[in-house]
Amino acid sequence: MKPLTVDMLRAHLLVASLTAVGAEAIVCVALLVLPVSQQFFGSTSFRLLAIAVIVGGVIVTREFAQAAFEVAVEGHHTTPARRCERPFEIAPDCPRRWLVILHLRLTGQPFVLAGH
Repeated sequence: MKPLTVDMLRAHLLVASLTAVGAEAIVCVALLVLPVSQQFFGSTSFRLLAIAVIVGGVIVTREFAQAAFEVAVEGHHTTPARRCERPFEIAPDCPRRWLVILHLRLTGQPFVLAGH
């Protein structure tokens, strides 16, 4: 596999894992407040709900990262690649740098971090 493909898959797995951790934390808090039977957590409906929450979290994160990337391009904090082999350059003063990097990793696009 190409390194960019591996990086893209790793970024998706990271976002999915963080979403799952957040969902698990919410479920733990809900257990303290709501009376839920233990059989509910082994049911198919709960598993489908968990998968839907994780997929939805990845989609929402991709949208936020794409919006941050578009703002960075408009604000000239990121220079767009003119050719496929030329990577994006991300300025050090980019306000949402981590989201821009996440967007580029999720989409499998090469990038470099510009120095001062």
